[in-house]
Amino acid sequence: MPNNGTRRIILAVLLSAARMVPAFAADPQAGEHVFKTQCMICHSPVAGRNMVGPSLFCVVGRPAGSIPNFHYSAANRGSGLTWDDGTLDRYLVAPRGVVPGTLMTYAGLKDDAQRADLIAYLGTLK
Repeated sequence: MPNNGTRRIILAVLLSAARMVPAFAADPQAGEHVFKTQCMICHSPVAGRNMVGPSLFCVVGRPAGSIPNFHYSAANRGSGLTWDDGTLDRYLVAPRGVVPGTLMTYAGLKDDAQRADLIAYLGTLK
């Protein structure tokens, strides 16, 4: 039987893990709406169609700053990030907090459900 200290550690780990898992199912259709209202002014969902921002086609799983011939900031190219669900979630809350020096001027998407929906939609862009 674990002692009280061990129980506290286990409880802290479980509570921390629970915060990382959304308590709702993400909806890619709702995420497409978020994309159209929040992202589409600068980003395209179409392969090879870069705008002010790079195309977000196949963004999930892609290393940051890796589309050839797109003008990324040195901070983005050198970030070492790969755009997985967790990284996108953190980045979309506060882009400049995750990649200081990024050229992306977006203030962030604070709504957890909208962010999860958006990430689910981005995952369909293959």
